[in-house]
Amino acid sequence: MVDAHRTFVIVGGGLAGAKAAQTLRSEGFSGRVILIGDERDHPYERPPLSKGYLTGKDDRDSVFVHRTAWYAGAEIELHLGQSVTALNREARTVETGDGTVIHYDKLLLATGAEPRRLDVPGTDLAGVHHLRRLAHADRLRNVLAALGRDNGHLVIAGAGWIGLEVAAAARGYGAEVTVVEPEATPLLRVVGPEVGQIFTELHSDHGVRFHFGGRLTEIVGQDGMVLAVRTDDGEEHPAHDVLAAIGAAPRTALAEAAGLEIAPREEGGGIAVDASLRTSDPHIYAAGDVASAAHPLLGTRLRVEHWANALNGGPAAARAMLGQDVAYDRVPYFFSDQYDLGLEYSGWAPPGAYDQVVIRGDAGKRRFIAFWLKDRTVLAGMNVNVWDVTEHVQKLIRAGRPVDPDALADPSVPLESLV
Repeated sequence: MVDAHRTFVIVGGGLAGAKAAQTLRSEGFSGRVILIGDERDHPYERPPLSKGYLTGKDDRDSVFVHRTAWYAGAEIELHLGQSVTALNREARTVETGDGTVIHYDKLLLATGAEPRRLDVPGTDLAGVHHLRRLAHADRLRNVLAALGRDNGHLVIAGAGWIGLEVAAAARGYGAEVTVVEPEATPLLRVVGPEVGQIFTELHSDHGVRFHFGGRLTEIVGQDGMVLAVRTDDGEEHPAHDVLAAIGAAPRTALAEAAGLEIAPREEGGGIAVDASLRTSDPHIYAAGDVASAAHPLLGTRLRVEHWANALNGGPAAARAMLGQDVAYDRVPYFFSDQYDLGLEYSGWAPPGAYDQVVIRGDAGKRRFIAFWLKDRTVLAGMNVNVWDVTEHVQKLIRAGRPVDPDALADPSVPLESLV
Protein backbone atom coordinates (compact mmCIF):
# COMPACT_ATOMS: atom_id res chain seq x y z
CA MET A 1 0.00 0.00 0.00
CA VAL A 2 1.42 3.37 -1.05
CA ASP A 3 1.86 6.04 1.62
CA ALA A 4 0.45 9.20 0.03
CA HIS A 5 2.14 11.46 2.58
CA ARG A 6 5.47 11.44 0.66
CA THR A 7 5.85 11.92 -3.08
CA PHE A 8 9.00 11.53 -5.15
CA VAL A 9 8.72 12.81 -8.72
CA ILE A 10 11.01 11.79 -11.57
CA VAL A 11 11.05 13.99 -14.67
CA GLY A 12 12.43 12.01 -17.58
CA GLY A 13 11.25 8.71 -18.99
CA GLY A 14 14.60 7.21 -19.99
CA LEU A 15 16.88 4.62 -18.45
CA ALA A 16 18.04 6.85 -15.58
CA GLY A 17 14.48 7.68 -14.55
CA ALA A 18 13.25 4.09 -14.83
CA LYS A 19 16.16 2.68 -12.83
CA ALA A 20 15.70 5.39 -10.19
CA ALA A 21 12.05 4.40 -9.81
CA GLN A 22 13.02 0.75 -9.54
CA THR A 23 15.64 1.54 -6.89
CA LEU A 24 13.24 3.60 -4.79
CA ARG A 25 10.96 0.58 -4.53
CA SER A 26 13.77 -1.95 -4.00
CA GLU A 27 15.17 0.23 -1.20
CA GLY A 28 11.80 0.18 0.55
CA PHE A 29 10.35 3.59 -0.28
CA SER A 30 6.60 3.32 0.31
CA GLY A 31 5.50 6.78 -0.84
CA ARG A 32 4.18 7.82 -4.23
CA VAL A 33 6.60 7.53 -7.13
CA ILE A 34 5.54 9.54 -10.17
CA LEU A 35 7.50 9.24 -13.41
CA ILE A 36 6.83 11.82 -16.12
CA GLY A 37 8.12 11.28 -19.65
CA ASP A 38 7.53 13.32 -22.77
CA GLU A 39 7.50 10.26 -25.04
CA ARG A 40 4.51 7.95 -25.30
CA ASP A 41 6.72 4.86 -25.23
CA HIS A 42 7.60 3.30 -21.88
CA PRO A 43 11.20 3.91 -20.71
CA TYR A 44 13.76 2.28 -22.99
CA GLU A 45 17.51 1.96 -23.40
CA ARG A 46 19.22 3.98 -26.11
CA PRO A 47 22.20 1.82 -27.21
CA PRO A 48 20.02 -0.52 -29.34
CA LEU A 49 18.78 2.48 -31.31
CA SER A 50 22.14 2.68 -33.11
CA LYS A 51 23.12 -0.96 -32.65
CA GLY A 52 20.98 -4.12 -32.52
CA TYR A 53 17.58 -2.61 -33.20
CA LEU A 54 18.82 -0.37 -36.00
CA THR A 55 20.68 -3.22 -37.71
CA GLY A 56 17.59 -5.45 -37.56
CA LYS A 57 19.19 -8.03 -35.28
CA ASP A 58 16.96 -7.19 -32.29
CA ASP A 59 13.22 -6.64 -32.16
CA ARG A 60 11.57 -3.50 -30.85
CA ASP A 61 10.45 -4.99 -27.54
CA SER A 62 14.07 -5.66 -26.58
CA VAL A 63 14.79 -1.97 -25.98
CA PHE A 64 12.43 -1.45 -23.03
CA VAL A 65 13.79 -1.24 -19.49
CA HIS A 66 10.83 -3.06 -17.91
CA ARG A 67 7.78 -4.88 -19.14
CA THR A 68 4.73 -2.64 -19.25
CA ALA A 69 3.05 -4.49 -16.38
CA TRP A 70 6.01 -3.91 -14.08
CA TYR A 71 5.11 -0.26 -13.46
CA ALA A 72 1.63 -1.05 -12.20
CA GLY A 73 2.98 -3.90 -10.11
CA ALA A 74 5.56 -1.61 -8.51
CA GLU A 75 2.93 1.12 -8.09
CA ILE A 76 4.83 3.58 -10.24
CA GLU A 77 2.50 6.30 -11.54
CA LEU A 78 3.31 6.95 -15.18
CA HIS A 79 2.57 10.21 -16.99
CA LEU A 80 3.73 9.43 -20.53
CA GLY A 81 3.55 11.79 -23.49
CA GLN A 82 3.67 14.73 -21.09
CA SER A 83 6.27 17.48 -20.87
CA VAL A 84 6.97 19.32 -17.64
CA THR A 85 6.52 22.98 -18.47
CA ALA A 86 7.23 24.61 -15.11
CA LEU A 87 9.11 23.89 -11.90
CA ASN A 88 8.19 25.90 -8.79
CA ARG A 89 10.91 25.32 -6.23
CA GLU A 90 9.26 27.38 -3.49
CA ALA A 91 5.97 25.45 -3.70
CA ARG A 92 7.77 22.22 -4.64
CA THR A 93 5.57 21.55 -7.63
CA VAL A 94 5.93 20.69 -11.27
CA GLU A 95 3.35 21.48 -13.92
CA THR A 96 2.79 19.36 -17.01
CA GLY A 97 1.69 20.49 -20.44
CA ASP A 98 -1.94 19.59 -19.78
CA GLY A 99 -2.02 21.87 -16.72
CA THR A 100 -1.65 19.18 -14.06
CA VAL A 101 0.21 20.44 -10.98
CA ILE A 102 2.07 17.78 -8.97
CA HIS A 103 3.62 18.31 -5.56
CA TYR A 104 6.95 16.67 -4.72
CA ASP A 105 8.95 16.10 -1.57
CA LYS A 106 12.00 15.12 -3.62
CA LEU A 107 12.48 15.64 -7.35
CA LEU A 108 14.82 13.93 -9.79
CA LEU A 109 15.59 15.61 -13.11
CA ALA A 110 16.57 12.98 -15.66
CA THR A 111 15.64 14.97 -18.75
CA GLY A 112 18.55 13.69 -20.83
CA ALA A 113 19.91 15.39 -23.92
CA GLU A 114 18.70 16.28 -27.38
CA PRO A 115 20.51 16.05 -30.72
CA ARG A 116 22.29 19.14 -31.93
CA ARG A 117 20.77 20.50 -35.11
CA LEU A 118 22.54 21.38 -38.31
CA ASP A 119 22.35 25.11 -38.91
CA VAL A 120 22.48 25.00 -42.71
CA PRO A 121 19.99 25.47 -45.55
CA GLY A 122 17.96 22.39 -46.38
CA THR A 123 17.44 20.92 -42.91
CA ASP A 124 13.66 21.06 -43.46
CA LEU A 125 13.82 18.47 -46.23
CA ALA A 126 12.09 15.13 -45.67
CA GLY A 127 15.29 13.09 -45.84
CA VAL A 128 17.11 14.79 -42.95
CA HIS A 129 17.29 12.66 -39.81
CA HIS A 130 18.46 12.61 -36.21
CA LEU A 131 18.91 9.63 -33.93
CA ARG A 132 18.06 10.07 -30.28
CA ARG A 133 14.60 8.64 -29.69
CA LEU A 134 12.93 5.34 -30.44
CA ALA A 135 10.71 7.04 -33.03
CA HIS A 136 13.87 8.24 -34.79
CA ALA A 137 15.23 4.69 -34.87
CA ASP A 138 11.90 3.34 -36.16
CA ARG A 139 12.08 5.74 -39.06
CA LEU A 140 15.80 5.39 -39.74
CA ARG A 141 15.63 1.60 -39.76
CA ASN A 142 13.11 1.76 -42.60
CA VAL A 143 15.18 4.41 -44.39
CA LEU A 144 18.35 2.29 -44.29
CA ALA A 145 16.53 -0.76 -45.57
CA ALA A 146 15.13 1.28 -48.48
CA LEU A 147 18.52 2.79 -49.28
CA GLY A 148 20.02 -0.69 -49.35
CA ARG A 149 17.34 -1.96 -51.73
CA ASP A 150 17.65 1.01 -54.07
CA ASN A 151 21.44 1.50 -53.94
CA GLY A 152 20.80 4.83 -52.24
CA HIS A 153 23.26 7.22 -50.62
CA LEU A 154 23.35 8.23 -46.97
CA VAL A 155 25.49 11.19 -45.91
CA ILE A 156 26.34 11.36 -42.21
CA ALA A 157 27.46 14.67 -40.71
CA GLY A 158 29.79 13.76 -37.87
CA ALA A 159 32.16 10.84 -37.22
CA GLY A 160 31.42 10.34 -33.54
CA TRP A 161 30.05 7.15 -32.00
CA ILE A 162 26.52 7.58 -33.33
CA GLY A 163 27.74 8.50 -36.79
CA LEU A 164 30.05 5.49 -37.01
CA GLU A 165 27.50 3.03 -35.64
CA VAL A 166 24.89 4.22 -38.11
CA ALA A 167 27.45 4.03 -40.91
CA ALA A 168 28.08 0.38 -40.01
CA ALA A 169 24.35 -0.34 -39.86
CA ALA A 170 23.76 1.37 -43.21
CA ARG A 171 26.51 -0.62 -44.90
CA GLY A 172 24.96 -3.76 -43.46
CA TYR A 173 21.79 -2.93 -45.38
CA GLY A 174 23.83 -2.24 -48.51
CA ALA A 175 23.47 1.55 -48.58
CA GLU A 176 26.22 3.80 -49.93
CA VAL A 177 27.66 5.90 -47.10
CA THR A 178 29.69 9.11 -46.99
CA VAL A 179 30.75 10.60 -43.65
CA VAL A 180 31.57 14.31 -43.50
CA GLU A 181 33.84 15.14 -40.55
CA PRO A 182 35.67 18.44 -39.93
CA GLU A 183 38.52 16.76 -38.01
CA ALA A 184 41.28 14.65 -39.53
CA THR A 185 40.04 11.31 -38.15
CA PRO A 186 36.89 9.92 -36.58
CA LEU A 187 36.51 10.30 -32.81
CA LEU A 188 39.49 12.65 -32.63
CA ARG A 189 38.34 14.31 -29.40
CA VAL A 190 37.68 10.95 -27.75
CA VAL A 191 40.50 8.63 -28.78
CA GLY A 192 43.01 10.93 -30.48
CA PRO A 193 44.62 10.60 -33.91
CA GLU A 194 46.47 7.32 -33.29
CA VAL A 195 43.39 5.26 -32.47
CA GLY A 196 41.10 7.38 -34.63
CA GLN A 197 43.00 6.21 -37.70
CA ILE A 198 42.08 2.62 -36.85
CA PHE A 199 38.41 3.53 -37.20
CA THR A 200 39.11 5.25 -40.51
CA GLU A 201 40.60 2.01 -41.81
CA LEU A 202 37.81 -0.13 -40.33
CA HIS A 203 35.06 1.78 -42.09
CA SER A 204 37.01 2.32 -45.30
CA ASP A 205 37.53 -1.45 -45.49
CA HIS A 206 33.74 -1.80 -45.37
CA GLY A 207 33.14 0.70 -48.17
CA VAL A 208 32.46 3.91 -46.24
CA ARG A 209 33.79 7.08 -47.85
CA PHE A 210 35.14 9.79 -45.57
CA HIS A 211 35.33 13.49 -46.30
CA PHE A 212 37.69 14.84 -43.64
CA GLY A 213 38.48 18.49 -43.03
CA GLY A 214 35.17 19.80 -44.29
CA ARG A 215 31.90 20.96 -42.78
CA LEU A 216 28.48 20.45 -44.27
CA THR A 217 27.17 23.83 -45.39
CA GLU A 218 24.07 23.02 -47.46
CA ILE A 219 21.65 20.21 -48.10
CA VAL A 220 20.44 20.46 -51.68
CA GLY A 221 16.93 19.28 -52.48
CA GLN A 222 14.15 19.30 -55.01
CA ASP A 223 10.42 18.88 -54.40
CA GLY A 224 11.12 18.45 -50.70
CA MET A 225 13.57 15.58 -51.18
CA VAL A 226 17.34 15.45 -50.60
CA LEU A 227 19.57 15.33 -53.69
CA ALA A 228 23.06 16.15 -52.41
CA VAL A 229 25.11 17.91 -49.73
CA ARG A 230 27.76 20.59 -50.10
CA THR A 231 30.73 21.26 -47.86
CA ASP A 232 32.67 24.40 -47.07
CA ASP A 233 35.60 23.34 -49.25
CA GLY A 234 33.44 23.31 -52.37
CA GLU A 235 32.76 19.58 -52.59
CA GLU A 236 29.36 18.09 -53.41
CA HIS A 237 28.27 14.58 -52.46
CA PRO A 238 25.18 12.75 -53.74
CA ALA A 239 22.65 11.95 -51.02
CA HIS A 240 19.15 10.62 -50.71
CA ASP A 241 19.14 10.95 -46.93
CA VAL A 242 21.24 12.83 -44.38
CA LEU A 243 21.88 12.00 -40.73
CA ALA A 244 22.95 14.81 -38.41
CA ALA A 245 25.25 13.15 -35.86
CA ILE A 246 27.03 16.20 -34.48
CA GLY A 247 26.49 15.56 -30.78
CA ALA A 248 23.86 16.19 -28.15
CA ALA A 249 23.04 19.07 -25.80
CA PRO A 250 21.78 18.58 -22.23
CA ARG A 251 18.11 19.45 -21.76
CA THR A 252 18.54 22.05 -19.04
CA ALA A 253 15.77 24.54 -19.93
CA LEU A 254 13.51 23.50 -17.05
CA ALA A 255 16.35 23.69 -14.54
CA GLU A 256 17.57 27.03 -15.88
CA ALA A 257 14.10 28.57 -15.69
CA ALA A 258 13.86 27.42 -12.08
CA GLY A 259 17.20 29.03 -11.19
CA LEU A 260 19.20 25.85 -10.58
CA GLU A 261 22.95 26.09 -11.02
CA ILE A 262 24.14 25.11 -14.50
CA ALA A 263 27.71 23.97 -15.09
CA PRO A 264 29.87 25.99 -17.49
CA ARG A 265 30.34 24.72 -21.01
CA GLU A 266 33.83 23.37 -20.30
CA GLU A 267 32.29 21.10 -17.65
CA GLY A 268 29.63 19.79 -19.99
CA GLY A 269 27.02 22.50 -19.52
CA GLY A 270 24.57 20.25 -17.67
CA ILE A 271 22.79 20.70 -14.35
CA ALA A 272 25.52 21.09 -11.72
CA VAL A 273 25.31 18.41 -9.04
CA ASP A 274 27.58 17.32 -6.21
CA ALA A 275 28.96 13.81 -5.68
CA SER A 276 25.58 12.69 -4.33
CA LEU A 277 23.91 14.02 -7.52
CA ARG A 278 22.14 16.77 -5.56
CA THR A 279 21.61 20.10 -7.31
CA SER A 280 21.91 23.57 -5.79
CA ASP A 281 18.43 22.94 -4.36
CA PRO A 282 18.61 20.30 -1.58
CA HIS A 283 15.26 18.82 -2.61
CA ILE A 284 16.22 18.33 -6.27
CA TYR A 285 18.63 15.83 -7.83
CA ALA A 286 19.78 15.19 -11.39
CA ALA A 287 21.14 12.09 -13.11
CA GLY A 288 22.05 10.76 -16.53
CA ASP A 289 22.97 12.80 -19.59
CA VAL A 290 21.72 16.08 -18.13
CA ALA A 291 23.85 16.01 -14.97
CA SER A 292 27.30 17.58 -14.69
CA ALA A 293 28.61 15.84 -11.60
CA ALA A 294 31.51 16.50 -9.27
CA HIS A 295 33.46 13.24 -9.60
CA PRO A 296 35.29 12.19 -6.40
CA LEU A 297 37.73 9.87 -8.17
CA LEU A 298 38.65 12.07 -11.13
CA GLY A 299 38.72 15.31 -9.18
CA THR A 300 36.74 17.24 -11.76
CA ARG A 301 33.18 17.94 -12.83
CA LEU A 302 32.04 16.10 -15.93
CA ARG A 303 28.93 15.23 -17.87
CA VAL A 304 28.81 11.71 -19.30
CA GLU A 305 26.40 10.87 -22.14
CA HIS A 306 26.59 7.11 -22.01
CA TRP A 307 24.38 4.16 -21.11
CA ALA A 308 26.30 3.11 -18.01
CA ASN A 309 25.98 6.56 -16.49
CA ALA A 310 22.19 6.41 -16.79
CA LEU A 311 22.12 2.79 -15.61
CA ASN A 312 24.11 3.55 -12.47
CA GLY A 313 23.41 7.24 -11.95
CA GLY A 314 19.65 6.84 -11.65
CA PRO A 315 19.93 4.35 -8.75
CA ALA A 316 22.63 6.46 -7.07
CA ALA A 317 20.38 9.52 -7.16
CA ALA A 318 17.46 7.48 -5.80
CA ARG A 319 19.51 6.34 -2.82
CA ALA A 320 20.62 9.89 -2.15
CA MET A 321 16.98 11.03 -2.29
CA LEU A 322 16.27 8.47 0.42
CA GLY A 323 18.92 10.05 2.63
CA GLN A 324 21.64 7.47 2.10
CA ASP A 325 25.29 8.51 2.01
CA VAL A 326 26.15 8.47 -1.70
CA ALA A 327 29.40 9.32 -3.47
CA TYR A 328 28.90 8.57 -7.16
CA ASP A 329 32.41 7.74 -8.33
CA ARG A 330 31.90 5.17 -11.07
CA VAL A 331 34.59 5.08 -13.75
CA PRO A 332 32.92 6.34 -16.95
CA TYR A 333 32.22 3.43 -19.29
CA PHE A 334 30.66 2.84 -22.69
CA PHE A 335 30.66 0.24 -25.43
CA SER A 336 30.27 0.21 -29.19
CA ASP A 337 29.66 -2.37 -31.90
CA GLN A 338 30.66 -1.70 -35.52
CA TYR A 339 30.71 -4.56 -38.05
CA ASP A 340 32.76 -7.33 -36.42
CA LEU A 341 34.45 -4.92 -34.02
CA GLY A 342 33.29 -4.64 -30.44
CA LEU A 343 34.85 -2.41 -27.85
CA GLU A 344 34.56 -1.20 -24.28
CA TYR A 345 36.00 2.12 -23.10
CA SER A 346 36.65 3.03 -19.48
CA GLY A 347 37.96 6.28 -18.05
CA TRP A 348 38.24 9.93 -18.95
CA ALA A 349 40.99 11.23 -21.23
CA PRO A 350 39.87 14.42 -23.00
CA PRO A 351 42.16 16.18 -25.51
CA GLY A 352 45.27 17.53 -23.83
CA ALA A 353 44.85 15.39 -20.72
CA TYR A 354 47.23 12.60 -21.79
CA ASP A 355 50.80 12.51 -23.04
CA GLN A 356 51.14 8.91 -24.24
CA VAL A 357 49.07 6.21 -25.94
CA VAL A 358 50.12 2.62 -25.32
CA ILE A 359 48.84 -0.23 -27.52
CA ARG A 360 48.73 -3.75 -26.08
CA GLY A 361 48.08 -6.37 -28.76
CA ASP A 362 47.72 -6.13 -32.53
CA ALA A 363 46.02 -2.94 -33.72
CA GLY A 364 46.40 -4.08 -37.33
CA LYS A 365 44.23 -7.12 -36.61
CA ARG A 366 41.86 -4.94 -34.52
CA ARG A 367 42.44 -6.99 -31.42
CA PHE A 368 44.10 -4.84 -28.82
CA ILE A 369 43.80 -2.66 -25.74
CA ALA A 370 44.68 1.03 -25.97
CA PHE A 371 45.70 2.96 -22.86
CA TRP A 372 45.87 6.73 -22.48
CA LEU A 373 48.49 7.81 -19.93
CA LYS A 374 49.57 10.99 -18.20
CA ASP A 375 52.94 10.84 -16.45
CA ARG A 376 52.77 7.03 -16.80
CA THR A 377 49.42 6.94 -14.97
CA VAL A 378 46.48 5.29 -16.76
CA LEU A 379 43.62 7.73 -17.42
CA ALA A 380 41.57 5.53 -19.77
CA GLY A 381 41.61 2.19 -21.54
CA MET A 382 39.74 0.77 -24.50
CA ASN A 383 39.62 -2.95 -25.21
CA VAL A 384 38.87 -3.81 -28.83
CA ASN A 385 37.78 -7.41 -29.53
CA VAL A 386 39.47 -8.35 -26.26
CA TRP A 387 37.08 -9.36 -23.51
CA ASP A 388 36.84 -9.83 -19.75
CA VAL A 389 39.43 -7.15 -19.00
CA THR A 390 37.24 -4.16 -18.08
CA GLU A 391 37.57 -4.84 -14.36
CA HIS A 392 41.37 -4.80 -14.61
CA VAL A 393 41.38 -1.67 -16.77
CA GLN A 394 39.18 0.15 -14.30
CA LYS A 395 41.35 -0.95 -11.37
CA LEU A 396 44.37 0.54 -13.13
CA ILE A 397 42.48 3.81 -13.53
CA ARG A 398 41.31 3.80 -9.92
CA ALA A 399 44.79 3.04 -8.60
CA GLY A 400 46.12 6.33 -9.97
CA ARG A 401 49.70 5.07 -9.74
CA PRO A 402 52.45 5.14 -12.37
CA VAL A 403 52.89 1.95 -14.37
CA ASP A 404 55.66 0.74 -16.66
CA PRO A 405 54.49 1.49 -20.22
CA ASP A 406 56.54 -1.41 -21.60
CA ALA A 407 54.87 -3.85 -19.21
CA LEU A 408 51.48 -2.34 -20.06
CA ALA A 409 52.15 -2.95 -23.76
CA ASP A 410 53.30 -6.55 -23.23
CA PRO A 411 50.41 -9.07 -23.52
CA SER A 412 52.48 -11.65 -21.63
CA VAL A 413 52.34 -9.47 -18.49
CA PRO A 414 48.98 -10.00 -16.74
CA LEU A 415 47.08 -6.74 -16.36
CA GLU A 416 46.11 -7.63 -12.80
CA SER A 417 49.80 -7.72 -11.86
CA LEU A 418 50.16 -4.04 -12.79
CA VAL A 419 47.49 -2.76 -10.41
